[in-house]
Amino acid sequence: MGINPAGCRAAIVAAHPDDETIGAGEYLRRLASPAIIHVTDGAPRDMKDAREGGFRSREEYAQARRREFLESLRAGGVRVSEAISLDYIDQEASLHLVELARDLCRLFGRLKLRLVLTHPYEGGHPDHDATAFAVQAACQLLPAALRPQIIEFTSYHDCAGQMETGVFLPEGEASQVILKLDAEARARKERMLACYRTQERVIRHFSAREERFRPAPAYDFVKPPHSGELFYEHFSWGMTSRRWTDLARVAADSLSMR
Repeated sequence: MGINPAGCRAAIVAAHPDDETIGAGEYLRRLASPAIIHVTDGAPRDMKDAREGGFRSREEYAQARRREFLESLRAGGVRVSEAISLDYIDQEASLHLVELARDLCRLFGRLKLRLVLTHPYEGGHPDHDATAFAVQAACQLLPAALRPQIIEFTSYHDCAGQMETGVFLPEGEASQVILKLDAEARARKERMLACYRTQERVIRHFSAREERFRPAPAYDFVKPPHSGELFYEHFSWGMTSRRWTDLARVAADSLSMR
């Protein structure tokens, strides 16, 4: 599959602070000073999560999530070359697909990446899907010789009305690499995850026993990732499958992806 990190200039592009640790916390330690790029600041506009955490403003909540991320890196002994936040508002990345793709294209060109790790397109969270779209679009905007390989880590998606974590939706014949974590690695990843105190209710659904990776399929983003209701449609986040694919269609046309 070719995800050997030795000497490879790499970045992880995650929708929110904590996604990088959930999906690839242990693998990050095996990369040579990767860049970590967060698409959003992790703070939704509606303030529900912020208020439940005792924060007085959206900005205060975003700052707390950033501190947790930096604490998690220290807990895991992860050394990064850069830690970048594009600061789109949580739950709203899908509204900025063109700008996001161009932002990432500029960053990928500057960083001269050979490998990018990111989310799969699975309907788990609209920001995850926006990130998957923007990473593939950004790579297409680059000259062919400068395009990095795109590898996916697991996130979550709908399975019979429940959240399924730690595995991919079936997609073609894409091969997977499963990184089994020994006792020391599991303990280290658990320490990293424990740093995300504001996300405790979400973090508890994820295992630290293994991490899975696969080459990113060539998605058709103007079609839903699977039939039936998407996971994020269980929530009042202002996004539906139909609206998301409409946004993706407009962005793909604007970026000349089709």
